Amino acid sequence: MKLEIIKLLFDFGLLVLIWLIQLVVYPSFSYYRKNDLVLWHKKYTLRISYVVIPLMMTQLSISVVQAVQKPATLNILNLILVVVVWISTFLQFVPLHHKISSNSIDSNILQKLVSRNWFRTALWTLIFILSCVQTN
Repeated sequence: MKLEIIKLLFDFGLLVLIWLIQLVVYPSFSYYRKNDLVLWHKKYTLRISYVVIPLMMTQLSISVVQAVQKPATLNILNLILVVVVWISTFLQFVPLHHKISSNSIDSNILQKLVSRNWFRTALWTLIFILSCVQTN
């Protein structure tokens, strides 16, 4: 199987995942009572990491390989977008999730989770579109 097809599959997996998180998971957090959210959130973050980590690691790895092997504009742009997603994840979302897990929850934190995640949702959508273009 061609590397472009494998990348397209991983990009599609992350696309579906981020839209589910944006439209279903993050908004649902506001319906939990504080103590219940803390308990659920600890389980959620562990379980979702089994899905997210392999997808993101593979996406990053393939993006690096493509940018190094063929440093074309679209490959470099794709790698930049993937790196920006990683930066956003670790600088914005890891701290927000840590606050929730450590019982420092208020409606502002839950709102930030939803509103800031639109940026990652847009980036992963764009990454998928670029992947479709590169596959054709």
